[in-house]
Amino acid sequence: MTQKNILLIISGGIAAYKSLDLIRRLKKDGLSVRCILTKGGERFVTPLSVSALSENPVYTDLWSLKDEVEMGHIRLSREADLIVIAPASADLIGKMANGLADDLASTTLLAANKPIMMAPAMNHEMWNNPSVQKIIKTLQDRGITLIGPEEGDMACGEYGIGRMSEPEDITRSITDFFFNKPLKGLKALVTSGPTYEALDPVRFIGNRSSGKQGHAIASELAQQGADVTLVHGPVSIPPPPHVRAIKIETAEQMKQACEEALPCDIAVCAAAVSDWRLETPDVQKIKKGDSQSPPHFQFQETPDILALLSNHEQRPRLVIGFAAETENAISNAKTKLSKKGCDWILANDVSDQKIFGSDETHITLISKEGTEDWGRQSKKECARSLAEKISESLSVASQEKNGFNNDNSKHSNNRSKKEIG
Repeated sequence: MTQKNILLIISGGIAAYKSLDLIRRLKKDGLSVRCILTKGGERFVTPLSVSALSENPVYTDLWSLKDEVEMGHIRLSREADLIVIAPASADLIGKMANGLADDLASTTLLAANKPIMMAPAMNHEMWNNPSVQKIIKTLQDRGITLIGPEEGDMACGEYGIGRMSEPEDITRSITDFFFNKPLKGLKALVTSGPTYEALDPVRFIGNRSSGKQGHAIASELAQQGADVTLVHGPVSIPPPPHVRAIKIETAEQMKQACEEALPCDIAVCAAAVSDWRLETPDVQKIKKGDSQSPPHFQFQETPDILALLSNHEQRPRLVIGFAAETENAISNAKTKLSKKGCDWILANDVSDQKIFGSDETHITLISKEGTEDWGRQSKKECARSLAEKISESLSVASQEKNGFNNDNSKHSNNRSKKEIG
């Protein structure tokens, strides 16, 4: 592989210490790294440390005559194949969105003509501030790739979304950007989150799905090169970059959006679709009666989207469903696999209520060939495992269709899995 050049911009924030590990990982993967260190970044890591790890001079000052003569800010961006900002502070993000250029980092970014990735890091209240969310959307619309942020403990002692992604995840996003696109040329449909079915203008039937798993799967498939359409219900998390996101509310709306996304090669139904809806929702808010007796509702089934896609005349090559069960997860998932007509079911036991909204899950993959226990892992790791499995399956299917049988073509899988059926 031709060596790729990374321009790493390290802005201010306690997460700047992670940039040292990031440089080490990028160098280990054979990437060349040049660094710009902002004045804020220098408060947390030293130019000497950054230079020693990157094996290149570190650039800090827009007005440095020596640096501008040897490597001007225009040339810094021109010689890079990819620009990465980690951590990306709220200050630098704001400058990027508004075209400000008052230091070396912001000037280089404004003059850049190369792809940009950024890994935000800030307090969760800052991240959730409407002004920050507005400029994040602006930058994503301009094609800038977002890595994270993650949910977790903050250096300030608070908890929430705002932690910079771990160096290994950022490294993987970078290497995948260049080298790992096994799903390139394929179209994928992913459903995510809950659906809401109205009882009246105020109340609805819903569920606890956060959308974290479905969104993670959409993100992973997109990173591996697939053209992804994400159909999602009401969730509080933003859609991942480089996917076509369609926001819906009801199961009927999700069904229509999924049918409009056909034909496609891959369908992953990770959404927790409500099974029932009211035949005729009240047009006014339902009030308590004088007798205080509860109202009686007449329900009907919602569309079965997984079964619809599995038996559609434009059926995707691979249809995958989820089964969130509170009891007999494996046997119920096997029944669902047979009943729906899909290829795989990913079963998870949600009886302890620690799956919905959590960053972790425990998946067992059910197929006609048997079952695989993937163990407890993060939802991002689960998405990665699934994407690898999809890539392997479609690759093998293509080879068999073309008359090839090469065991060496199968991707190695570092996931530890236990064959249980």
